[in-house]
Amino acid sequence: MRDFYETLGVSKSASQDEVKKAFRKLAREHHPDKNPGDKQAEERFKEVSVAYETLSNLKKRKQYDEMSRLGAFGPGGGFRPGQGGAQGFDPRIFTQGDAQFQMGDFGDILSNLFGGAAGGGRRQAAQRGADLQVAVSISFEDSLHGVTVRVPVEKPDVCATCRGSGAKPGTTPKVCPDCQGRGVIAQNQGIFALSQPCPRCRGNGTIIESPCRTCGGAGVVEQMTRYSVKIPAGVKDGTKIKLKGKGEAGVRGGPGGDLYVVTRVAASALFQRRGDDLLLEVPVTYAEAALGAGVKIPTPDGGSVSLKVPAGSQDGRTLRVRGKGAPRLKGGRGDLLARLRVIVPAKLNKEERELVQKLARMQPDPRAGLFTAEV
Repeated sequence: MRDFYETLGVSKSASQDEVKKAFRKLAREHHPDKNPGDKQAEERFKEVSVAYETLSNLKKRKQYDEMSRLGAFGPGGGFRPGQGGAQGFDPRIFTQGDAQFQMGDFGDILSNLFGGAAGGGRRQAAQRGADLQVAVSISFEDSLHGVTVRVPVEKPDVCATCRGSGAKPGTTPKVCPDCQGRGVIAQNQGIFALSQPCPRCRGNGTIIESPCRTCGGAGVVEQMTRYSVKIPAGVKDGTKIKLKGKGEAGVRGGPGGDLYVVTRVAASALFQRRGDDLLLEVPVTYAEAALGAGVKIPTPDGGSVSLKVPAGSQDGRTLRVRGKGAPRLKGGRGDLLARLRVIVPAKLNKEERELVQKLARMQPDPRAGLFTAEV
């Protein structure tokens, strides 16, 4: 049995998205409808379908990786009867290298991996579509007030022509003659048989004799869809908004996945986000900081508020204005944090210099005794 990763041309560390992309590319290239009469392409399409059926399922992929690690699917892989039991031979025990395993253990693993017990199985169930994520850029102001945006998403969606059946309008899928509608077939592997997805119907249990011309029998088509998304007031950079059922279309009648819209908020020239609080740098003069003052500062809603600067305020002091910050998604607002920046003039005229010099003579040395080392 050929390694599934090699079949799809991906590494063993490939992500689920990489596995999906590799399958779609190979499936389109080797699809029987695209290569009528080409037996080699048909066989290759079957191999790709079986590989994807396992690697696209996280649980089955983990079990497959474990079996591969034991050498079950590699060159020389397989199991031979082992020795054991009171009579010196137990047909229920199999060996691989120096390891021994109970037949029941493999029955459980292989049943989960290939979709049924030896010689049995059932048609594959409907599968939920994959979730998708798309980013949308908005201004800082829109993040505070809320906005409705149109978001384009390119994704596989239900074919409008056949409504997802994959069959040409007026026709219906037929029961697969190879698996008789079960979706799986048994393959002999020594003294036991493995059930694996039917390569002809790819586990669907049905085949399409007259494929839909729009989707080629896939039931889904790649198309651009634009959704109107309401961005609520108060979103941050990286906030996710969930649109239920707007992701990829489901498989075999399964529900669609979800679409997550991630907000990318532009920076503001005035405000910095601190959770639900907003930080604002407020310049004040030396006199305002020393004597105290009332200064007007802008608020994020476009208005202004009077800020009381206490006498003796130091550079870097932060004052809090309650309820003037960013809106909270669950109601209420954060606070506006005003951080004072005492501005020292770069140049002084003659009168200013004389006043500052007089003030300097009147004030005590702030460093007196601070740097005197004790001997």
